[in-house]
Amino acid sequence: MPRIDRYILGQLLTLFGFFALVLVSVYWINRAVGLFDDLLNDGQTALVVLEFTALTLPLVISVVLPVAAFAASAYGTNRLSGESELVAMQAAGLGPWRLARPVLIFGVFVGVMVAVLVHGLVPLARARLADRSAEIAENVTAQFLRPGAFQYPAAGVTLFIRDIAGDGRLLDLFIEDGRDPAAQVTYTAQEALVVRAETGPVLVLLEGMVQNMRAGADGPDLSVTRFAEFSYDIGAMFAGGGQRGRDLRDYGTLRLLSPDAALLEATGATPGDARREAHERIAQPLLSPVAAMIGFAALMIGGFSRFGVWRQVGWAIGALISVQFLSNAAAERVGRDVDLWPLLYLPALVGAVLCAGLLWLAARPRGPKARGAGAGGAAA
Repeated sequence: MPRIDRYILGQLLTLFGFFALVLVSVYWINRAVGLFDDLLNDGQTALVVLEFTALTLPLVISVVLPVAAFAASAYGTNRLSGESELVAMQAAGLGPWRLARPVLIFGVFVGVMVAVLVHGLVPLARARLADRSAEIAENVTAQFLRPGAFQYPAAGVTLFIRDIAGDGRLLDLFIEDGRDPAAQVTYTAQEALVVRAETGPVLVLLEGMVQNMRAGADGPDLSVTRFAEFSYDIGAMFAGGGQRGRDLRDYGTLRLLSPDAALLEATGATPGDARREAHERIAQPLLSPVAAMIGFAALMIGGFSRFGVWRQVGWAIGALISVQFLSNAAAERVGRDVDLWPLLYLPALVGAVLCAGLLWLAARPRGPKARGAGAGGAAA
């Protein structure tokens, strides 16, 4: 690699590290505050809070890196221009297309980092986070299951357990569920067990009865059902919503491209939804080179000005927002019709065309020399 490329690339990487550190810190702290309050309110230790915040870090980094790449390329280009280094490079015969090469290498480097995150670290972290959330939900549930006292784990729900056996069986259990104003349901059972299921903690009632009181036209209607075994989902009641199955984002990209029956059953998704998620991951790293090139190319189209390059910076930010808006619109459209997944690659293609157009404008002759050449051509 030529020395000039190594110099520009070194400047961009230094600035990228600074902007990435600042943006990740701000974004991560913003997300960690809410998680910190929720976990501490559930009685978790500081180590659990640290583990959960660390597991959210790969997702935060994957979102922030393209923005940091844009900020580094725009600030770096402005810095090279302000210190007259860019003018010296152009006077030496290096045009915008030639100067864009180290910026493109920098953008590809950031894109590879994003690809490693979205295809590897983020799914692993999300899967681990889902498992730990399920374990904590069970622990929180166990804290509520205290014998010999009426408990109110949720609005409209009353729970009573006479005793808990040494092997973990709940003896003589009573649950009154009045969350539905039109129906009041009462569950009684001689024994019950707390088991872990795909959707979270489940209470298995043994040898009991369900009494359902509903409002009818001629007065209340009471229906009684006796059972030998009955499952009652308590994940949503005790853990603030519970875990409603796995998320597609918990699985690897290759498995999403060819989803099997186990994955579809665990997530409740269709094969089209799984492939859409995979193509979103493949398209996401492509925006990193585009963001870096926009920050460079937009600042190259303006000539020298005593007022700085704030106008070009505004154009660069506007172009980046437009590409991101197009990316969000494409994701929303594909979300409604998964057969349109090629639209997910359209924002990167539009961004590449936009960068090429900006570099073409920057490479056009400007100033008296260009006007003189135009006048000479007209006279001829």
